[in-house]
Amino acid sequence: MNQNYIQPDNWSIIEEGYDAERVKSSESLFSIGNGAMGQRANFEETYSGETFQGSYIAGIYYPDKTKVGWWKNGYPEYFAKVLNAPNWIGIDIEINGENFDLSNCSQVANFRRELNMKEGWYNRSFEATLKNDTLIAVNVCRFLSLDIDEVGVIKFEITPLNKGAVITYKPYVDAGVTNEDTNWEEKFWETIDIQNSENQAFVTSRTYKTHFVATTFMHNTIHLNGDDLKMQPEKVDATKEKIQFTYTVAVAKDATSSIQKIGGYAVSLNHDNTQLGAEKAIQDASAIGFDQLLQDQIDGWAKIWEMSDITIDGDVKAQQGIRFNIFQLNQTYLGKDSRLNIGPKGFTGEKYGGSTYWDTEAYCIPFYMATKDQHVARNLLTYRYNQLDKAIENAEKLGFKNGAALYPMVTMNGEECHNEWEITFEEIHRNGAIAFAIFNYHRYTGDYSYIPEKGLEVLIGIARFWHQRATLSTHKNQYMILGVTGPNEYENNVNNNFYTNYIAKWCLEYTAAQIHEVATKYTSDYQRIVAKTGISDFELQGWKKVADHMYFPYSEEYEVYLQQDGFLDKELVRVADLDKSQRPINQKWSWDRILRSPYIKQADVLQCFYFFEDHFSKEELHRNFEFYESFTVHESSLSPCVHSIQAAVLDKMDMAYTFYLRTSRLDLDDYNKEVEEGCHITSMAGTWMSIVEGFGGMRIKNDTLHFSPRIPKEWKGYSFKINFRNQILKVAVAQNETNFVLEGNTEITVNVNGKEVLVEPNNLVTV
Repeated sequence: MNQNYIQPDNWSIIEEGYDAERVKSSESLFSIGNGAMGQRANFEETYSGETFQGSYIAGIYYPDKTKVGWWKNGYPEYFAKVLNAPNWIGIDIEINGENFDLSNCSQVANFRRELNMKEGWYNRSFEATLKNDTLIAVNVCRFLSLDIDEVGVIKFEITPLNKGAVITYKPYVDAGVTNEDTNWEEKFWETIDIQNSENQAFVTSRTYKTHFVATTFMHNTIHLNGDDLKMQPEKVDATKEKIQFTYTVAVAKDATSSIQKIGGYAVSLNHDNTQLGAEKAIQDASAIGFDQLLQDQIDGWAKIWEMSDITIDGDVKAQQGIRFNIFQLNQTYLGKDSRLNIGPKGFTGEKYGGSTYWDTEAYCIPFYMATKDQHVARNLLTYRYNQLDKAIENAEKLGFKNGAALYPMVTMNGEECHNEWEITFEEIHRNGAIAFAIFNYHRYTGDYSYIPEKGLEVLIGIARFWHQRATLSTHKNQYMILGVTGPNEYENNVNNNFYTNYIAKWCLEYTAAQIHEVATKYTSDYQRIVAKTGISDFELQGWKKVADHMYFPYSEEYEVYLQQDGFLDKELVRVADLDKSQRPINQKWSWDRILRSPYIKQADVLQCFYFFEDHFSKEELHRNFEFYESFTVHESSLSPCVHSIQAAVLDKMDMAYTFYLRTSRLDLDDYNKEVEEGCHITSMAGTWMSIVEGFGGMRIKNDTLHFSPRIPKEWKGYSFKINFRNQILKVAVAQNETNFVLEGNTEITVNVNGKEVLVEPNNLVTV
């Protein structure tokens, strides 16, 4: 049974009723972020129940030494960890001498949380009766500023309802934090300085090994019935890692007291002197004040939604799902800083430690290209260009030569830091996704300049890797790629994974074509690249030989490409015939049993059909989809979106809709029973794709936007906007028509269901 406590609402995530069993799940779902930092929805006050404390700073990590019982050549030295950062939100509270803790209250009523996605704030309210019989009403509002992205703001209000109360607020900053997922129970931070003056405090910490410095700060004001009491702390307690202030205020029955706390991080990524950076952040935020900061937040999110919103008419759960996904993507990454990337859990948890997977290139770039301007997607590509030297180093560790590049499965700084050999050494298809993203960026934006400036060097490194990784089978006189793991991680160390072989062949051909293009049209870039890489016609002939003679396993019996050699040797029991009590198999079965089964964790052959749809006929897609869908258990968050898009292409709309709901509400309904560990951020971009590319049928062919709109029977209509080459096109699909409106100055021609349609600026066109 999926969880279903989140109330359906078009614009908000709402929980009603306090349940200690749900606290950790809600901490993930109600997380907030602003692209530079993030915060799980932990309570500010003491909470002695089950909780997973989490505050995170973008770009700050720790190389936690890999824990394995054996070592192999080329094995990553460490597994990078997104760090749990010092806690800035904490406020211990005493009421009439009793420590306030929801877990210990004799009664909690009218508990409600709301994550308002439209305006970008999180609110929690309830009434609680303490053991000393004081009844209080609490309202807490929290947000992370989009404008001053080092700053978070909390307004914590308490109203005594049955008698007056002496309320003691004890706000603190605590750097004595640990990661839940540390390998060796190590501390990752050392505190190097603690300062305070008047209502502000600063704790400066440095990470061991990586030596990132962060000054975590707070500034507090105490209010009574809305008036600032101009109080100074009556007491300051400082230990080696923590500083805490004490403020006491007498509050009459039905009067409202509050603490307003400004907090956050100034980090060495952005400041030579983090203490001065923190002081400035406080100064800037204080000068603006809570009310105006909140208004600026609402305005900032309005601007984001103006471009990225998708509306769905007639299906609240579907609407809530897509907005939650779009909201979390924007909380995680806003494209301002090319040093940053999109972690699979974003700022909602620690799982998957590293910052960057192939998810960014395969799933996220299309979302950012269409909902922001092209600089954001270009920043994501630049991130990989800046790490090319490390990718070449990664390949050298495995014995590859001559500038061959293997991009890491998981990385923070370009070094591989994933600690499972079958992924690290074998899941090499990730290299192909990085090349595909370069192609996809050019196809979508029309901006070729990235390729001669940066992209071609990346492509050459990747092509060299594929050329060297292929093995000539004298038996078949064809090239094979042996000992790999495909996107379906439920099979390791297989030979000739179809998707891997196909993308390798494509990379070799695409790179050769780009070398020719740059040689012809960008001669100075070409000469620079030849001087740097030593690329030659002789080498290109070798690539061509491998690409032309690549082997692809195929079944004449089923008329499908085989996921890999030997797939048909498995016991082919379809998912529909699998006992439901055995699901999810990743929690019920041994790894040995999973590896021998035909079950597919996520789209594999079908991932290839998704990337290279126009290389195959619809009949081929239909046969492969029918065959592989029947063995797919979708135990990866990245799987349902690809199946949703392809089901839509094949007019299997009920199936497409079911997969859409699964991908959009994966976390809200906790399909995988693990949301307390954090949300699945990168797959959320797949949710966006399943509407725009699936139901909307959007494709780019020959520099032209193509649409083949479809609509689930459950919906009255849906709409989305895309920024295509600096022109904003709004597409609205109803049951019997599609409307286009262009915001821009120049008319464009789009192709709808195979027919050309002229769309003029600010003119409604109905098809």
